[in-house]
Amino acid sequence: MGPVGLVLLDTCALLWWTLDPERLSATAQQICAAIPTEGGFVSSISIWEIWIKQKKGTLEIRESLAGYVDRLKSLGCIEIVPVDEQIWLENIQLDWDHSDPADRTIVATALTKNLAILTKDQIILDFYPKAVW
Repeated sequence: MGPVGLVLLDTCALLWWTLDPERLSATAQQICAAIPTEGGFVSSISIWEIWIKQKKGTLEIRESLAGYVDRLKSLGCIEIVPVDEQIWLENIQLDWDHSDPADRTIVATALTKNLAILTKDQIILDFYPKAVW
């Protein structure tokens, strides 16, 4: 198992791992290097968040979103975790004064699945003890 155990990639970590790995920290590079053999997780809300970033014009990827998701799935080492009622309930019960729905859902997913989170987001790093960058 990698240096932090099983890991959930937040949206930026996912995008940087798959599209711009030089932006990953040394620790993040080490964790991501283990994903092909150890596996990794992504919340399905990250797909929505990528779409939002594309719609706002803050993200451009060279393929359709559906193509990107298909490529992720074809790697065979990433599990896309659906946001189910258990994760939604965890999300709304978080004792966290943070209103970003994607961040809350990523943290709720990690809590529900007992995963570390790979993120550069300082707000998540400050809140979730198993978050690393």
